[in-house]
Amino acid sequence: MYVKICGLREPAHATRAAANQADAVGVVMSESSPRHATEEQAVAVIDAAKRERPDIDTVLVVREMPAAIAAATAARLGFDVLQLHGRYRREDFAAAAAIHPRVWRAASLADVPDLRAGAYGEDRLLVDSAVAGSGEPWDLELIEQAELGADWLLAGGLSPDNVADAIATARPGGVDVSSGIESAPGEKSLDLISRFIAAARGA
Repeated sequence: MYVKICGLREPAHATRAAANQADAVGVVMSESSPRHATEEQAVAVIDAAKRERPDIDTVLVVREMPAAIAAATAARLGFDVLQLHGRYRREDFAAAAAIHPRVWRAASLADVPDLRAGAYGEDRLLVDSAVAGSGEPWDLELIEQAELGADWLLAGGLSPDNVADAIATARPGGVDVSSGIESAPGEKSLDLISRFIAAARGA
């Protein structure tokens, strides 16, 4: 089970995620998000995660930034992966992939009912709830009815308390969490990070 801990801004949280064997840490660069990070914060998160676990994936998550600029930013700051979240088009993924070798796609079944892994040439698909970052649970029966293909991550409304059941129902290749490990919007909890990873691993 691939586990991604997202929305990090503090090195201590990246260290905790890596020490607890998370597979990836994500940094959001979107000014409309309470999890928005500066470039300095992003680099600090990358450095902390890599010191603890050199093989961990570091992921830059963007929603509004043009794809080519996002890819160049991810490469310049040292991210392993660029995640284009939301209404990016197929040609945006091609533009990003020409600059950065690993590009993920994050989208919602509410917006794209025929969502399928690899359809835009992405390295990996992340299936999110209708309102990304809201922490609101959503109807996992939609996942059961979808033909998503292989190697996708489940996100949206996950927490240490429900991730095991969500994995059992949806059977994703991995899970992604952000608001479900926070004590307040944008404020991550070391304890919740540890609990989430343990629950996902034990599912």
